[in-house]
Amino acid sequence: MNRNEFEIEICANSVESCVEAQLAGADRVELCAGIPEGGTTPSYGEIKMARRLLKATRLHVIIRNRGGDFLYSPLEIERMAMDIDLCRELGVDGVVFGCLTPDGFIDREANALLMQHVGEMHATFHRAFDRCCQPLQALEDIIDLGFDRILTSGQQPTADQGIALLRQLNEKAGERLKIMAGCGVNEQNIAMIGRETGVRNFHFSAREPQPSRMTYFNPSVYMGAKGAEEANLMLTTEQRVKNTINQLL
Repeated sequence: MNRNEFEIEICANSVESCVEAQLAGADRVELCAGIPEGGTTPSYGEIKMARRLLKATRLHVIIRNRGGDFLYSPLEIERMAMDIDLCRELGVDGVVFGCLTPDGFIDREANALLMQHVGEMHATFHRAFDRCCQPLQALEDIIDLGFDRILTSGQQPTADQGIALLRQLNEKAGERLKIMAGCGVNEQNIAMIGRETGVRNFHFSAREPQPSRMTYFNPSVYMGAKGAEEANLMLTTEQRVKNTINQLL
């Protein structure tokens, strides 16, 4: 493929990861906090600084105020709308969210309410899609709501395991909406996923461990889950993004 025939979105966990993605020529980043929880809304400062530093790469921001399921209370929806308003005011290019009903359908009412706040920004329906029932009907609902793309692993643990549904979704969506393959996409499988599905939008993190600059650690205390690796920071690197992109060329 030629470079203009596909789009690359980097799941960026920090401003630093955003900058590396831009250096590597990524089309877009999805800025997230709380990666171990599947991604949560980043802070005001993180968004504002990313907006200031990203010039060639578009900035999208996840709107998800907690981990867990995608069934949100009225108070949660109100907060998400506030976060979307903030992103719009800061000049963000797009937002990423998704709401489900208790029985796993697309929550048309909640998503429509949030879409009213999106304005001229782009909107991606995130991997809540992979937790929904009846994905082909969900696709039609998401198109009707006005989303631009769906981020999905084909309702499997990783995108390379979800090839059959990714292909079906991509064919059914046609030109109406972009299907973006994500979760477990890397330099080893990105070309195969594109070849087998026809998908031309890819989402991956390309992170590598960066040793902490701390010289002292208290081995008895963990800031997260006990036993978690806290001596390294996981950050996107320019070289790994480039290596992954090159597999498609």
